[in-house]
Amino acid sequence: MEPKIIRLKEIIEIVKSLDLIPAIENGFADYSSGRAIVPPVGELLLDKGDVHIKYGYIQEDDFYVIKIASGFYENQSLGLPTGYGLMLVFSQKTGILVSIMLDEEFLTNIRTAVAGAIAAKYLAPKQVERIGILGTGTQARLQLEYLKHAVTCRKVLVWGRGEKQLAQYCSKMKNFDFEIETTTDTTDILRSCNLIVTTTPAEKPLLHLSDLHRGVHITAVGSDTPDKQELDSKILKQADRVVADSISQCLLRGEIHQSIKRGHLNENRLIELGNIITGKVNGRTSDDQITVADLTGVAVQDIKIAVAVYNNLISN
Repeated sequence: MEPKIIRLKEIIEIVKSLDLIPAIENGFADYSSGRAIVPPVGELLLDKGDVHIKYGYIQEDDFYVIKIASGFYENQSLGLPTGYGLMLVFSQKTGILVSIMLDEEFLTNIRTAVAGAIAAKYLAPKQVERIGILGTGTQARLQLEYLKHAVTCRKVLVWGRGEKQLAQYCSKMKNFDFEIETTTDTTDILRSCNLIVTTTPAEKPLLHLSDLHRGVHITAVGSDTPDKQELDSKILKQADRVVADSISQCLLRGEIHQSIKRGHLNENRLIELGNIITGKVNGRTSDDQITVADLTGVAVQDIKIAVAVYNNLISN
């Protein structure tokens, strides 16, 4: 049996027809309930970039999935994509490779953006006054696009490192019905927005405790290695809810890792996103709370999106 090779163009068309928020919510719920088998992330940290290998399966499902995705952030200056990758879908019953998805990291980007929308659904204040986006790359655009499914606010402030990057961002987002303003000062984001998404590969904090205000929610998606950090660790100390997509994974990488390492956060304060989705624990309980979601990316997201694409392909 030859595996079905699915290329990027076809994957993009299939994704347009899928409702991925319920699927990935179920993945987080399966993970927190113990149904998902997800080994530690495989990782290569190279001079010019990083490569992540994420894999796993959900008990009693039909497939297991292996995903390889990279980030080479200097590629932009070369006119090349900063991220690349593929997903492999195997039968749980036979071990046969049933599909090779040459998604060029598209599915990773989409499932990350969907997770951001899910975090906002459960943790954002009821009245979002302004959305803050830290970054101008692919994930910065997708996070805002998918937030349309979670919040009604359309006022946005975007931070970028330069006016050129900000102009390109605004141009690419002009058809998505957002009122976008821009800034090159990160303090503007935290001071004027109450729903913030951070999407950069920074290794030093961009948002600081001195600018923090009550009622804000921050979803951090950029820090997916042990060295990356976008938030002042003391922000997590001040937060009323600190939520991880995977507690075990966030102890080793991301904002939670950085905050615990510096003695600002205790592990017993952590809440897992899947347990909020199932109602086992509370997320945000008042608009005055400060909440932080640390999304380092879990293999259940890759499993759910890859299987959804494959099932759509074979059923049509």
